[in-house]
Amino acid sequence: MPVAQFIQDGDVVDYTPTVNVAAGSLVVQGDLVGVTKRDIKANELGGLATVGVFECVKASADVIAAGTKLYWKADDQTVTATVGTNKLVGKAVAAAGAGTTKVRVLLTP
Repeated sequence: MPVAQFIQDGDVVDYTPTVNVAAGSLVVQGDLVGVTKRDIKANELGGLATVGVFECVKASADVIAAGTKLYWKADDQTVTATVGTNKLVGKAVAAAGAGTTKVRVLLTP
């Protein structure tokens, strides 16, 4: 008897929110972080992308080097290099200097 059965590749995982979630939202469930590619209505099945490169919002004062681990700062809805209680999102694939408000992030599944 098998101890595991294949369900899906994992690039996108099933997600059913309790409230409407807009496309481009970063969603944290425990240590699982994903991004919605499309709007998902409350209580309807949708998907979270768990792999790929996404352009995420960062604080304009932050200076981020390529390869830096980035974490989700839920209180202001940005990614940051500060660990603290923030959840790992992925790694920067390009540098993002002061004065910029976006950084490209390779999600860490």
